[in-house]
Amino acid sequence: MKKGIHPDYHPVVIRDGSTGKEFLTRSTATSSATVTWSDGNEYPLITVDVTSDSHPFYTGVNTIPDVAGRVEKFRRRYAHLEKRND
Repeated sequence: MKKGIHPDYHPVVIRDGSTGKEFLTRSTATSSATVTWSDGNEYPLITVDVTSDSHPFYTGVNTIPDVAGRVEKFRRRYAHLEKRND
């Protein structure tokens, strides 16, 4: 890598705003807020709205669309057209 052209890449703590879970990772983002991690060091704290701890895809709370209900709704809506073709 070329020297002097890349942003500072340093350890930060990411906090999930909805669950409060914290992750220690590395990032180029900075923050004036800090937190003391379990290793005794102080790191910048970045609070985000959604992480893998609260996202429905990762938590298994994903909802499956009611396909059968959609088909029945379609058939009720267009039932008058089916009768003409008979």
